[in-house]
Amino acid sequence: MAEKKEVEKPKKAKETKKHLVIVESPAKAKTIKKFLGNTYKIEASMGHVRDLPKSQLGIDMEHDYEPKYITIRGKGQLLSKLRKEAHAADKVYLATDPDREGEAISWHLLHALDLKEKPISRITFNEITKNAVKKSISEAREIDMDLVNAQQARRILDRMVGYTISDLLWQKVKGRLSAGRVQSVALRIICDREEEINSFIPEEYWSIVAYLTDDHKNEIEAKFYGTDEQKIELHNQQQTEKIVEEIKTEEFVVEEVKQGTRIKKPVAPFTTSTLQQEASKHLNMTTQKTMMVAQQLYEGVDIKGEGTVGLVSYIRTDSFRISDEAYENVVQFIYDTYGKEYVNEKRVIYKSKGKTQDAHEAIRPTSVSRTPESLKESLSKDQYKLYKLIWERFVASQMAPAVYDTLSIKIKCKYQFRTGGSVLRFEGFLKVYNYNKEETEKIVKLEKGQKLQQKEIKPLQHFTQPPARFTDASLVKTLEEIGVGRPSTYAPTLTTIQARNYVTKEGKNLFPTELGEIVNDIMKNYFADIVDINFTATMEDKLDAVEEGKGEWKQIIREFYPPFHQEVLDATEKLEKVTIQDEVTDIICEKCGRNMVIKYGRYGKFLACPGFPECHNAKPFYENAGVNCPECGGKVLIKKTKKGRKYFGCENHPECNFMSWNKPTGEKCPRCGHFMEEKGKKNTKIVCSNIQCGYVEEKEEKEE
Repeated sequence: MAEKKEVEKPKKAKETKKHLVIVESPAKAKTIKKFLGNTYKIEASMGHVRDLPKSQLGIDMEHDYEPKYITIRGKGQLLSKLRKEAHAADKVYLATDPDREGEAISWHLLHALDLKEKPISRITFNEITKNAVKKSISEAREIDMDLVNAQQARRILDRMVGYTISDLLWQKVKGRLSAGRVQSVALRIICDREEEINSFIPEEYWSIVAYLTDDHKNEIEAKFYGTDEQKIELHNQQQTEKIVEEIKTEEFVVEEVKQGTRIKKPVAPFTTSTLQQEASKHLNMTTQKTMMVAQQLYEGVDIKGEGTVGLVSYIRTDSFRISDEAYENVVQFIYDTYGKEYVNEKRVIYKSKGKTQDAHEAIRPTSVSRTPESLKESLSKDQYKLYKLIWERFVASQMAPAVYDTLSIKIKCKYQFRTGGSVLRFEGFLKVYNYNKEETEKIVKLEKGQKLQQKEIKPLQHFTQPPARFTDASLVKTLEEIGVGRPSTYAPTLTTIQARNYVTKEGKNLFPTELGEIVNDIMKNYFADIVDINFTATMEDKLDAVEEGKGEWKQIIREFYPPFHQEVLDATEKLEKVTIQDEVTDIICEKCGRNMVIKYGRYGKFLACPGFPECHNAKPFYENAGVNCPECGGKVLIKKTKKGRKYFGCENHPECNFMSWNKPTGEKCPRCGHFMEEKGKKNTKIVCSNIQCGYVEEKEEKEE
């Protein structure tokens, strides 16, 4: 009987290790998935997974301000799925954004998924490209608790301020109001500017322009300067006309001709704030929209022939730095595309004016070879415009300066006049980035000693202008300059103060609403530190110190809370309730016959029927300003624009078109007869409404 041969069992294939990578968003997960092999599974946490509870303060005051984190509502099912995936994986990589908030999300995931016994690695990348993602895997690290603690300190400070003061505002003013640390400072800045504008008294000044011709009938426009020794300021018509009369028969002779060169240096690549500013100015995008579109470009967009690609580097940064690789690539691109003369002679290093963490690079394209035009078909209209702005700014940052030929001419009669101009000789970086179109003035070339003929001597009256109201762009710039807020906070701050109806926007200009002014006055009177710019900027520096490992995060809370809590107690006791309750009027509802009441809505007071919801009748409420219309004698009413901005108008509109931003006094100007009006809230002045008159008198204080 033949022996049975043993059948060899097939060898077990070597088990492949499985890795789980957790990011914040599905878009980011989709982009990363193509860079890592089948051994990596990519999941999204959909942002934060734990936070302080909404229904209570969520801070244990008796145990050294320990935060009480809970799972965010609606995240339970997602966390169960992530927990299952994490425990099945051999290793978990936490790949949330490379900043404080991203680090905190990773730390919360570590606790929410119960991963303390599992091999965990934190990975970060400044751009979502194959090289950056793979490099981050090889450079995986532990969670940086300094970053986490800086974020915890910020969150707890914001909760203490927001939760406590908001509760006070609910009690003393009206429900659904809020006050935050950074947003209160932003509101104050806008209110202070409005007060500055309202208090502004224009000052008169004059200029003289001489229109001259040479022997070839070429026209030269020269401006009055003064004498050879000094500049003369022209303050009024009498002084100006006296000089015009003196030079009517004078001969004009070219006294000095100077030729020179002006260099215009290239612009730095974008940081978060400068991107928001330029997108607002040139693309008319709000800060919120700018960041939303930029986030899409960072996380990845489907590009024809390439799949999902991250197009720009990380978008929350205050650094101008770019990597050596990015620098070498852009220099080669400039050389190949525009020529050697367009490459800057040496690498341009841009330094920040303020304190910069420099944790990230500037905002730049992940590949300079992906030109805006090559991606146009794959991008939405907004994505294309913003990518084009980022790409052009980055390329321009390492290009040669623009060069202008300049001409400066002094012309002598009894007084000195000056003229000049410039012509672009070499466009340099302006070939790529020239949004602020700089006009050049070609002027007639003149020689020293040359005589010119008078064509016209023209005196011009001017008035000084008040400071401009803030726009999204200028407010972000101001917040950055004074050190309030950080790259991640600018857009949410502007969004919040508008969503709360503290600030409204007309065109691009920001105006405080009546409600915003009430809240700002309460904050200034009872919480001076919170709205103090220096205090808030110093707090940001302390948070930065925690991030750098130079400070203990709870010490910031220990120093802040006791005096703040005392301020809250004092305000609760002293602050009287702001009466904005329904006030019954003698105006009868034409629909149901009830007396209508005054209610306080989104933009201030309005008339509503108390029979709501049976009767929905509502209409504008116009408060009587207490003076008569200077044009028709009717009552002047306090009205509001559609955006909530207050103005004074006649009750007989549209028959009477009287309108003023300032309250009329009912008196006429003793100098010119125009109506007088009040300007300013603190140091109120009575001024003539005719700006060319300029009559001003101090307001008399009435006795109580």
